[in-house]
Amino acid sequence: MATALFFIMLIQVVHCHPLIESYNHALFRTIVETLKQNGHEVVATDLYREGFQPAMTEHERRTYVDMSYDRSAFAAYAKTLKEVEGLILCFPHWWFSMPAVLKGWVDRVWGPGVAFTYDAKDNHLAPALGNIRLFGVVTTYGSPWWIVRLFAGDAGRKVLMRGMKPMCAKAVRSFYLAHYDMDHSTDRSRRAFLDKVRRTVAGLG
Repeated sequence: MATALFFIMLIQVVHCHPLIESYNHALFRTIVETLKQNGHEVVATDLYREGFQPAMTEHERRTYVDMSYDRSAFAAYAKTLKEVEGLILCFPHWWFSMPAVLKGWVDRVWGPGVAFTYDAKDNHLAPALGNIRLFGVVTTYGSPWWIVRLFAGDAGRKVLMRGMKPMCAKAVRSFYLAHYDMDHSTDRSRRAFLDKVRRTVAGLG
């Protein structure tokens, strides 16, 4: 009988929620603990607890445009993103979008020289996160699925899976797990989703 191969990875889990007693924070803890139990190396990034500043500065924007992007203010975050083999984002959708602090992490850290390279001569943008072979999202929505997908056009998912994921390795594996209608969630629905997240993460490798 063939033995399944299980690859140990260095995985960053980026969390964004202001309350540590929140369901989202419980999801974050579950992801980190499950990864560690399965032997993966984990970089647990809790943006609120770390005091990440989401607003891009005037200087950063000027250097962003001329491709001399100054990353000194968040060098450690950029270094981590260029080193990890997997990335899992854990956050709630508010107004069909990611929270401001997480959006600021994307705006600032996923810049030129980190997430992509840009050639102004031919307006060519090339992905630069080939080190990331796993891209996962664990999220929640207050609204039911049909409002998110049919009415709002699934805007948040498109940003993540069509905008950010393509910056990773060509053969990147991905998953997108969402608990919809959190405004009417129950203990049963929350436990079921937590179990689904745990099973999915346990199967990574």
